[in-house]
Amino acid sequence: MDRVRDLVAAGGVSVVLAQDRDRFSREPAYTYLLRREFEEHGCELRSLNDRGDDSPEGELTDGILDQLAKYERAKIAERTRRGKIRKLKEGKLLAAAPRPRFGFDFDAERTGYLVNEEQMRVVRRIFEMVGAQAISLHTVRKTLEREGVPAPNGGVYWSRTTIKNIVLDDVYRPHTLEELKMYVSPQVSARLDSEQRYGISWWGRRKTSPRRSAPGDYRKRRRAVSTPKDQWIAVPVPDSGVSAELVDAARAVVGSNTRNSSAGSRFWELSGGVFYCGGCGWRMVPDRRRRRADAGYHHYYRCETKHKYGSSACPLPKSYRAEETEEMVWEDAYGHITNPEQLREDLELLIEQKRTAVRCDPDREAGVWLSKLSELDRKRSGYLDLAADGVMTREELRAKLAAVEKARETARKELISLQEQQQSLAQLEHDKEALLAHYEAITPTALRDLNSEERSRFYKLLGLKVTARPEGGLEVSYGEGVRELERTW
Repeated sequence: MDRVRDLVAAGGVSVVLAQDRDRFSREPAYTYLLRREFEEHGCELRSLNDRGDDSPEGELTDGILDQLAKYERAKIAERTRRGKIRKLKEGKLLAAAPRPRFGFDFDAERTGYLVNEEQMRVVRRIFEMVGAQAISLHTVRKTLEREGVPAPNGGVYWSRTTIKNIVLDDVYRPHTLEELKMYVSPQVSARLDSEQRYGISWWGRRKTSPRRSAPGDYRKRRRAVSTPKDQWIAVPVPDSGVSAELVDAARAVVGSNTRNSSAGSRFWELSGGVFYCGGCGWRMVPDRRRRRADAGYHHYYRCETKHKYGSSACPLPKSYRAEETEEMVWEDAYGHITNPEQLREDLELLIEQKRTAVRCDPDREAGVWLSKLSELDRKRSGYLDLAADGVMTREELRAKLAAVEKARETARKELISLQEQQQSLAQLEHDKEALLAHYEAITPTALRDLNSEERSRFYKLLGLKVTARPEGGLEVSYGEGVRELERTW
């Protein structure tokens, strides 16, 4: 259809002909807009089953045919969905996918699975490596690729996601007949062997719905959302040959199989928005190095801009040893914790600074943006009506809708920003008294021994900012511009 529209727009096309009216579209509004678009270029939209002409009676007849086509499409979709559900509840698979799950083949009727022993041996090995040997998904992937084992998509490269999906898929976990009776109908369970075990292929775990971006846009987009488990439909499949205990063990390993932090096992107190480069303004990032393979690591904070692009991009002269820098910052912050009045004053200043940053009347401003959204919705509806009446061309409609959507996005961002600011201020005011009481109750000796995570939390709550100066030394400020310390290293 896009190619036909381009040909019409280029000129020289007098008529676009189809066998039936619903071949253009089963949505009457889209057919109307398409007809008006073609008329602007001197082209007619015709079909062999047209029943009318340009008279009011003819347009009425064609409009009825369009509505019937829309109704027919809806009924086809409804009947198709009912047929699929009936087939699934009878214990039969839908062969709509281009290939079955890894380790299985479709049977002759394509309504069930047969075990593919060659592939299933790979599946069993995956469960053995993950569940019995507790090997990480990354190592399993590398092992399979090194040995040249074909991946489920037919390629030579495996992914952690593919392996994880295999481990979590109930199609490979054996279920007894008693367990299956909870999910399938009595008619299906009566056909199963009580001595055998079966996997479960679930249907309906996610629901997809088509949507269009704008009238006249023929590109199909789909949105998928998860559905409640009581709406899933279970279809029994042959046993994969993996024990339930091994499957459960593999899933437990996968549940705790998280990526290693790039910062290593060390907790970096000044990361996450505390330590900044004074040359380029970006955050300092953790780094670790070691001189020899058998030596331990040395930990640093470095400027990523200088590390990537050199001294021409950032004038910061060096990296900073993590242990020394963190201890120097803590020595200064320790004086605030052991002085309740100073700590209370800093917190009050920080809250006042954040309260000033919030608009004078957040509720009033939120109401203004909500009104703006309502006005934009009315504009969008009006533009669609004008396009449907033929007053506005397709290009004009597209430009107007794009402008409206841009304005809507701005209004939504402003509303979210207002909400986040109010929530941040409320949380800070809530935490202030609890923080003061917490630190006042701790003895000075215990305060000196706060761990890295507790120090980092204190820094961020108080708004502490450490800046590495290009001319040398560090500068510490509290409350993001509220009061800057004179002490410099």
